Amino acid sequence: MSMRSFALAAALVLVGPGAIASAEPAAAVAARAPQVAETRHTGRFNGKEVRYRALVSETFLTDEAGAPAASVVTTAYLREGADAASRPIMFIFNGGPGASTTPLHFGAFGPKRRLGEGAAQVMVDNPDSPLDAVDLVFIDPVGTGYSRPLPGHEGQPYWSRSGDAASVSKVIETWLAANGREASPRYLLGQSYGTTRAALIVKLGEVKFDGVLLFALVASPEGLEMPYVTSLPSYAAVAWWHRKIDRDGRTAQQIYDEAVEFARTDYVSALIRGASLPAAEKRRIAQRMSDLIGLPADYIESKDLRLKNEDFMFQLLADQGLRTGQLDGRATRRLDAPAQRPPYDDPGLNFSLEPPPAAPPAPPKVEGVAATSDEPPALEAYYRQTLGFESAETYNSLNLDVNSAWDFEGGGDANGFLGQAMQADPNLRLFWVSGLYDLTTPSYRGRYILDQSGVPPERLVAAQFPGGHSVFTEETNRKALADAVRAFVRP
Repeated sequence: MSMRSFALAAALVLVGPGAIASAEPAAAVAARAPQVAETRHTGRFNGKEVRYRALVSETFLTDEAGAPAASVVTTAYLREGADAASRPIMFIFNGGPGASTTPLHFGAFGPKRRLGEGAAQVMVDNPDSPLDAVDLVFIDPVGTGYSRPLPGHEGQPYWSRSGDAASVSKVIETWLAANGREASPRYLLGQSYGTTRAALIVKLGEVKFDGVLLFALVASPEGLEMPYVTSLPSYAAVAWWHRKIDRDGRTAQQIYDEAVEFARTDYVSALIRGASLPAAEKRRIAQRMSDLIGLPADYIESKDLRLKNEDFMFQLLADQGLRTGQLDGRATRRLDAPAQRPPYDDPGLNFSLEPPPAAPPAPPKVEGVAATSDEPPALEAYYRQTLGFESAETYNSLNLDVNSAWDFEGGGDANGFLGQAMQADPNLRLFWVSGLYDLTTPSYRGRYILDQSGVPPERLVAAQFPGGHSVFTEETNRKALADAVRAFVRP
């Protein structure tokens, strides 16, 4: 899969692409200071009542002449009555590129979750938010959420690996200074492409962090063998889920572990031998792979033992006329379904085993805000009426125009910068989360690349969940994930 296709597949919660340029007149921007909205709330998180401030604020990024060039909107939730010097704070962003923080903000960690579709969307309390333990700052990079290039300026300087990392790092540095939090323990959380952004921010070194959290790690192993070796265990877990292999009393985790052991021993040895591998040995390896991942040995052998995601996803359930998802291999879609633009063609997009919420008999109120058909979408109603933030922009959950404009600057795996930073700073810790059924960022691929990047294992916390790309879509995982995050920020 190309990096461009990967980026599209890894964007999670979607709305239409929308416009990139700011809707605000240039004169209006020039005449005002960055906007700030502050409100106070009470919630119950982890069984504890928490009073907190919500702070929605703009940070103006400037051009070379010092003029405001872009506005980045952050949404912070800060526990009241806590000592700022000892209270940990976490800066959070998603990936894409071009994706807002929506999945993490309104699906995992924010004090409210968004449920339902269309006019039936509602905002409900999120008891699993870790706000009892850590302050949260959600960052929507330029072109996502309410963040925009300002009139007369282009967004392209921010739509590259280096430009994006520098801009988000500057936002964090500015936010810490503006809010008197330079002494606070600091954590950085990125999901999907956001893991690459996090590594590049750490490399810049403009802000020091106590810990980095990587969800659905983007890893790019090089060579003729390792891309295939590191995918195989996730194929085995998905095959287990769909009962395409003999479970023989084994759990998905046991099958995954068995596949990892095979992948880094017999399988990688066979791939290294290439054309010199004897025919009988090739057949034996193909049969062993078949037993693990459910594809016919003949098909595996015809692919020279090297399977791409497309081979696995479209062949595993072909006898049923189905394909699997990529963001979540448990999902399925008919092979003859109408073609859709990526990433909408992936049945794993937003997949969850939880049933959709039933439509309420009457529009519920969230802190006095009713989500009715006459109101804007629940998310925008929440910003305007609960958080008191008024914007001329429309909240953009995913901007495919940003994704199309992105400059990957040659690509390459950025995770080595994390290993280098951890070698230089003996106090820096890493928290890595992966989903057992995620084929987009396979779990073993993440583990392999972290090991090769020189990350000290004693300072790595690894958490694997029975889920897909976004492990928090199901309640059991969401609660366990929040508990693991609490433990990480309280070492």
